[in-house]
Amino acid sequence: MEENSNFFKNAQDVARLIPIGRVTSYGAIAKYLSTAKSARMVGWAMNAAKGTDIPAHRVVNREGLLSGAKHFSTPTKMQLLLENEGVKVQNQQIQNFKELFWDPNVELAF
Repeated sequence: MEENSNFFKNAQDVARLIPIGRVTSYGAIAKYLSTAKSARMVGWAMNAAKGTDIPAHRVVNREGLLSGAKHFSTPTKMQLLLENEGVKVQNQQIQNFKELFWDPNVELAF
Protein backbone atom coordinates (compact mmCIF):
# COMPACT_ATOMS: atom_id res chain seq x y z
CA MET A 1 0.00 0.00 0.00
CA GLU A 2 2.82 2.44 0.86
CA GLU A 3 4.41 1.75 -2.54
CA ASN A 4 1.19 2.88 -4.27
CA SER A 5 0.93 6.04 -2.16
CA ASN A 6 4.55 6.94 -3.00
CA PHE A 7 3.83 6.35 -6.68
CA PHE A 8 0.66 8.47 -6.46
CA LYS A 9 2.58 11.28 -4.76
CA ASN A 10 5.35 11.15 -7.36
CA ALA A 11 2.85 11.18 -10.25
CA GLN A 12 0.94 14.05 -8.64
CA ASP A 13 4.19 15.98 -8.10
CA VAL A 14 4.95 15.71 -11.82
CA ALA A 15 1.41 16.86 -12.69
CA ARG A 16 1.93 19.97 -10.55
CA LEU A 17 4.77 20.96 -12.90
CA ILE A 18 2.67 20.95 -16.08
CA PRO A 19 2.45 24.57 -17.21
CA ILE A 20 -0.89 26.29 -17.70
CA GLY A 21 -2.11 25.78 -21.26
CA ARG A 22 -0.08 22.59 -21.76
CA VAL A 23 -1.00 18.92 -21.40
CA THR A 24 0.76 15.62 -20.97
CA SER A 25 -0.25 11.97 -21.00
CA TYR A 26 -0.56 9.31 -18.35
CA GLY A 27 2.11 7.31 -20.19
CA ALA A 28 4.56 10.22 -20.34
CA ILE A 29 4.36 10.62 -16.57
CA ALA A 30 4.73 6.87 -16.07
CA LYS A 31 7.78 6.82 -18.35
CA TYR A 32 9.31 9.77 -16.48
CA LEU A 33 8.86 7.82 -13.24
CA SER A 34 10.69 4.86 -14.84
CA THR A 35 7.52 2.77 -14.80
CA ALA A 36 6.53 2.97 -18.47
CA LYS A 37 3.85 0.29 -18.13
CA SER A 38 2.07 2.08 -15.30
CA ALA A 39 0.01 4.64 -17.23
CA ARG A 40 -3.16 3.26 -15.69
CA MET A 41 -1.76 3.83 -12.20
CA VAL A 42 -1.00 7.44 -13.15
CA GLY A 43 -4.69 7.72 -14.03
CA TRP A 44 -5.60 6.39 -10.60
CA ALA A 45 -3.23 8.92 -9.03
CA MET A 46 -4.93 11.74 -10.94
CA ASN A 47 -8.35 10.46 -9.85
CA ALA A 48 -7.13 10.40 -6.24
CA ALA A 49 -6.19 14.08 -6.58
CA LYS A 50 -9.81 15.27 -6.43
CA GLY A 51 -10.24 18.36 -4.30
CA THR A 52 -6.53 19.26 -4.33
CA ASP A 53 -4.39 21.79 -6.18
CA ILE A 54 -3.10 19.10 -8.54
CA PRO A 55 -3.99 20.01 -12.16
CA ALA A 56 -5.17 16.52 -13.09
CA HIS A 57 -7.19 18.04 -15.94
CA ARG A 58 -3.90 18.57 -17.80
CA VAL A 59 -3.26 14.82 -17.99
CA VAL A 60 -4.93 13.03 -20.91
CA ASN A 61 -4.45 9.82 -22.84
CA ARG A 62 -1.74 9.33 -25.48
CA GLU A 63 -4.06 10.52 -28.25
CA GLY A 64 -5.13 13.69 -26.47
CA LEU A 65 -8.52 12.31 -25.46
CA LEU A 66 -10.08 13.43 -22.19
CA SER A 67 -10.35 9.86 -20.99
CA GLY A 68 -10.44 10.95 -17.35
CA ALA A 69 -13.35 13.38 -17.82
CA LYS A 70 -15.85 11.00 -16.24
CA HIS A 71 -13.99 11.29 -12.94
CA PHE A 72 -14.58 15.03 -12.61
CA SER A 73 -17.55 16.56 -10.80
CA THR A 74 -19.47 17.01 -14.07
CA PRO A 75 -18.96 15.46 -17.51
CA THR A 76 -17.73 18.80 -18.91
CA LYS A 77 -15.58 20.01 -15.98
CA MET A 78 -12.26 18.72 -17.38
CA GLN A 79 -12.93 20.37 -20.74
CA LEU A 80 -13.96 23.65 -19.10
CA LEU A 81 -10.80 23.75 -16.99
CA LEU A 82 -8.65 23.18 -20.07
CA GLU A 83 -10.55 25.75 -22.14
CA ASN A 84 -10.13 28.30 -19.34
CA GLU A 85 -6.38 27.82 -19.83
CA GLY A 86 -6.62 28.40 -23.59
CA VAL A 87 -6.60 24.73 -24.63
CA LYS A 88 -9.02 23.97 -27.45
CA VAL A 89 -11.06 20.80 -27.03
CA GLN A 90 -13.42 19.34 -29.59
CA ASN A 91 -15.31 16.06 -29.21
CA GLN A 92 -13.44 15.29 -25.98
CA GLN A 93 -10.05 15.62 -27.73
CA ILE A 94 -7.30 18.22 -27.38
CA GLN A 95 -6.81 20.17 -30.61
CA ASN A 96 -3.15 20.79 -31.53
CA PHE A 97 -2.20 18.06 -29.07
CA LYS A 98 1.33 17.65 -30.43
CA GLU A 99 2.04 21.37 -30.08
CA LEU A 100 0.63 21.53 -26.54
CA PHE A 101 2.21 18.29 -25.37
CA TRP A 102 4.51 18.75 -22.38
CA ASP A 103 6.91 15.83 -22.07
CA PRO A 104 8.39 15.57 -18.57
CA ASN A 105 11.18 13.40 -19.99
CA VAL A 106 12.33 16.41 -22.03
CA GLU A 107 11.20 19.32 -19.89
CA LEU A 108 12.47 17.94 -16.61
CA ALA A 109 15.67 16.36 -17.94
CA PHE A 110 18.72 17.34 -16.02
